[in-house]
Amino acid sequence: MSALEQRLAVLDAELAALPGVLVAFSGGVDSGVVLAAAVRALGAGRVVAATAVSASLPAAERVAAHEFAVGLGVRHEQPRTEELSRPGYVANAGDRCAFCKSELVDVLTPLAAELGIADVVTGTNADDLRAGFRPGIRAAAERGAWAPLARAGMTKADVRAAARQWGLSLADKPAAACLASRIAYGVPVSAEGLARVEAAEAALRAALTAAGHGVRDLRVRDLGDDVARVEVDAALVPHVGPELLAAVRGFTRVEVDPRGFRSGSMNELLPDPVRYNGPVRRDDLGGSVAGGR
Repeated sequence: MSALEQRLAVLDAELAALPGVLVAFSGGVDSGVVLAAAVRALGAGRVVAATAVSASLPAAERVAAHEFAVGLGVRHEQPRTEELSRPGYVANAGDRCAFCKSELVDVLTPLAAELGIADVVTGTNADDLRAGFRPGIRAAAERGAWAPLARAGMTKADVRAAARQWGLSLADKPAAACLASRIAYGVPVSAEGLARVEAAEAALRAALTAAGHGVRDLRVRDLGDDVARVEVDAALVPHVGPELLAAVRGFTRVEVDPRGFRSGSMNELLPDPVRYNGPVRRDDLGGSVAGGR
């Protein structure tokens, strides 16, 4: 048995032991694999997917998430979350993600209870635990949500491999962090700011495609003071000139990062004591909403 098969067996055993489960489904490959694994272990009737609706989730992501969940035959809930009502989230310090995940789990926990489900699970994988700065992981765990992928030792590569093995449509989907991750720490988060970033990314992606440049990873980072920094696949950087950058509206100045796209690049701007708080331990993965795991 390969390492992947062993980890998938652990994942299946973790989920099969549950009477039912609610999966916090962002629309990405990690939580998508958790959702698919839950269906394989429990059957679609005992699984619920929940995708939070808020200003931080691009509308296109929400539509895609619904199509995927429906394709698996599971009930898809789309509760509204109000991150912007939390001062710590709006302030956008280095711990912003903690307030976001707190809001998410605080909304999903009563939803799960209404449906008679004790376990709320997330798509955190084993690599995420080693990332160093992930305040959202601890915040979710402290509220009872837990992470089947991480507990099974599944890395990002394992998740992609499983998604391909199972023929999931999102197997090769690029990472798609929330829109707030585009806003530099210290720049207050607002609904208007999130919408500006969403529109800028959509316009630039369309312009690149029209120019014959297929793009996989693209971010428009709001650095504050109406300055935006564009990150695209490294191979495309030389092709992103003034004509294409003109598609990015709403900013006084738009620049291209010569290093190309880097996931989590905003963390590079944090002071070292804030940016590094040590890897999250397996003991930090939380338990069930009912406190049983």
